[in-house]
Amino acid sequence: MRKPALPHALMRAALLGMGLLAPVTAPRCQDLGFHGYADARILDGPSERSWIEGGFGKLRGGAGGAPVQFAGAVQAVAQLSPAVLATGTLQWDQQDGSGLEVQEAYLRYRPVSTTPNRWSLRLGSFFPPLSLENDGPGWTSPYTLTPSAINSWVGEEVRTTGIDWRVEHRMHGGFWAGGVGAFIGNDPAGELMAARGWSLSDRVYGLNALIREPDAAARDAPPPRRFDPFVEVDDRVGFFLHASAHGRGGGSLRLLYYDNRADPSSSYTERGHRIFSWHTRFGGLGADLFRDEWRWMAQLMYGDTEFEPSEQFYSTTRFWSGYLLCAREYGRWRPAVRLDVFGTDEQPSNDSPAQNEHGRALTLALNWRPQPDWRLSAEWLAVDSSRTSRRELGFGERQRDYQVQLSVRRLF
Repeated sequence: MRKPALPHALMRAALLGMGLLAPVTAPRCQDLGFHGYADARILDGPSERSWIEGGFGKLRGGAGGAPVQFAGAVQAVAQLSPAVLATGTLQWDQQDGSGLEVQEAYLRYRPVSTTPNRWSLRLGSFFPPLSLENDGPGWTSPYTLTPSAINSWVGEEVRTTGIDWRVEHRMHGGFWAGGVGAFIGNDPAGELMAARGWSLSDRVYGLNALIREPDAAARDAPPPRRFDPFVEVDDRVGFFLHASAHGRGGGSLRLLYYDNRADPSSSYTERGHRIFSWHTRFGGLGADLFRDEWRWMAQLMYGDTEFEPSEQFYSTTRFWSGYLLCAREYGRWRPAVRLDVFGTDEQPSNDSPAQNEHGRALTLALNWRPQPDWRLSAEWLAVDSSRTSRRELGFGERQRDYQVQLSVRRLF
């Protein structure tokens, strides 16, 4: 029942490997760079308390949250040799006082290839190759301040610590790629989805952070109930499969299947709270398209997560979401609009009532780049959702959340 530390040990081993390789290859290091951002924003959120603060609000802002917030991230990228690249990302977010967090840390080996075919191998802790939106520094989006519901959840609960083997075939009109990954950790992923449902927030959690659930989810001890979604509990290896096709003009089609293979009856204790493993599986399909100054992007996710706290009870939560995003370049201006839909369906094994959630969200964003290293953003976000478990806790089943953010971001 003690908290396992295997994924963090492997992460530290990857970081140590980078440190050991760096002095050996430093004289031949082709490139060493630092990228990141510092963000300051004014936020006007809904009256309901955010889930980040222990409430049931769907957004980053809410009652009790600071109206002015600061965050930042820095990524170090070292091309240690023509074939070896090391990268690590640190982040900081003022909102919940978690301090400095490790977001990603891995080594990539990709031999030089003079043929249309090449392969690569990543070792460490990293996001699975799923997101279309979040290709900015610190896993941010260049289109909106708040990512889609899909990528909000990935930033909260999904991280793989292991290996990712990838092959590519280059052609005249673009290239295709495919691969397979094996990982440890991420056993509690699904806990937040089942207890809270979907959210829309740019709070990405690092490998050494603890996520707070809604206080109403605390069962074994008084709130706050926090857990680490990236730990290894049952000594099982998870896997993911991915494939993609990329056109010369920048459009792409991507597929991913993820299965953490967790034992849903295993658990560990975090500050008096019993945290279970959740057997979580999902598939993702995404596509983006460039046409002149226009960019269109769409993504779908469908999956399920289950836990079995006793032989007499188990629960399965199915979840799904999708979004469509459109953005356009007007010189230094980039407006964007995104529509999200999402839902969950919980099916317990006993006579407990089934719980479900469904909702939709509209995001309007306007970005201005007065200089290449400065970005000013304004965003309006509305969420209309319904969740049956809110009624049992004394809340209205339907909730409507609105949020406005103004951000000044320094890029480097």
